[in-house]
Amino acid sequence: MVVINDPARIDFGAPDYIIQKRSDNVVETFRYEDGKVYINDTKFFGNVTEEAWNLFIGGYQPAQKWLKDRKGLSLTFSDIRHYHEIIHSLTQTFNLIHDSE
Repeated sequence: MVVINDPARIDFGAPDYIIQKRSDNVVETFRYEDGKVYINDTKFFGNVTEEAWNLFIGGYQPAQKWLKDRKGLSLTFSDIRHYHEIIHSLTQTFNLIHDSE
């Protein structure tokens, strides 16, 4: 199990996504609220655009489906980094789609 310090930041050239406050990393009930994706009562990814959260690709909403597939599981450092990459990719995809219109 990976313990994330308060706050934990991962920088790989994408927008800043943060999981704050001490608690476990178990994906319980997830929700989007004010630019944050909560995975339980205290942990969240910050600076997530509503467009990335709601973007449909092939009939799925990847930002939501990825978390749904991990409901009840504790996210590892690798999982957290991967989710950051997903959000970054979805944001870039949204921008490309709408720039071409």
